[in-house]
Amino acid sequence: MGGEEARLRAVVSLAQTMAAAHTPRGSWRAAALGACEALGGTFAALSVWERGRGRLRVLVNAGERVEGEEEFPEDEAYPVHRFPEITEFLHERWAAGGEPDAWVETAGGPVGGAPGAGGRGNGYRHQRVVALRRRGRGSCVVAPIVLHGRAWGELYVARPTGAEAFGREDADFASVLASVIAAGISQSERLEELRRLAFTDPLTGLANRRAVDVRLDEAVERHRVDGAVVSLVVCDLNGLKRVNDTHGHAVGDRLLERFGSVLSRCGAMLPGVLAARLGGDEFCLLAVGPGSDEVTRVATELCERAAALELGDGVACGIASTGDPIGPVISARRLFRLADAAQYRAKAARSTVPVVAGRDGEVLRLADAPPRSPHDRRHLRGSHR
Repeated sequence: MGGEEARLRAVVSLAQTMAAAHTPRGSWRAAALGACEALGGTFAALSVWERGRGRLRVLVNAGERVEGEEEFPEDEAYPVHRFPEITEFLHERWAAGGEPDAWVETAGGPVGGAPGAGGRGNGYRHQRVVALRRRGRGSCVVAPIVLHGRAWGELYVARPTGAEAFGREDADFASVLASVIAAGISQSERLEELRRLAFTDPLTGLANRRAVDVRLDEAVERHRVDGAVVSLVVCDLNGLKRVNDTHGHAVGDRLLERFGSVLSRCGAMLPGVLAARLGGDEFCLLAVGPGSDEVTRVATELCERAAALELGDGVACGIASTGDPIGPVISARRLFRLADAAQYRAKAARSTVPVVAGRDGEVLRLADAPPRSPHDRRHLRGSHR
């Protein structure tokens, strides 16, 4: 009874720690560590099956890692054809309605319950056996993870050489843990989708104003700490009202989508840039790191590409960068006001190139002056921050 109670507590603990995770990575790590502890292992990995690429990609390595094993590897993956027992599960057993069993392997070869153990030659087991020996592990248990009725990936837990090898009961328990992990992953994916929707503009697929507010606060704080250059490009798409009035809002939406694509392509020229739609006909790029001249060059190309769109009248573009002489920037509000004032001046002058704060004294005066009319207040977004 004591063993059963311990395993029940382990299952509850695993579910709770996964539910408490705030990010997918946190959820993966909680799953691997929880399963590792529950099974008395010293190492665990969680992998996902990438069907289109025919491979298992490792999401997390947890516990006692050996040299070369990263906690969150960038591209550690294994072609499934190298592991026939996985291929059998993914393609044969599941298609035939078979139950997803876990299996055990040792440094000397598979033991009871392995789906690929019967009738397999030593060559088929070679890859995992060699991997166990090379990493100083004596045995492992592998449990397929099934999500929404489809094979999602696998849980892998290992014990070191010299420790008691996993057995059939461990494999059965690993299947239970894999089911708990599947439920946790499903919940994590739903939450991540909600977060994505909360920070995404539904029409263009770009980031929204909420995402910009969060990222800009972080960027200004980084600037204050280590002097990183922070640049904000604010754009106002010209002629959208005329397009809506003449051709209808569906055509106006297509113009917004096309400009969003142009903005995204230009933004990709700057490392780590955030491309966003602030609302209506207003967009922005937020860059942290690149110099102000580089940002201005990209913004100039953005203006050129926007002018070439079939509909609309190009874009008015304003830039504020801590790399220019704009004075101290201690808040996101100030940078936003400067960029917005530069954009307002570009629009008023019908400029076909960006107006850059700090390179035009009038922009600084406009940004620092109090709003003079409801129209001016509209162009001082960020004043609530």
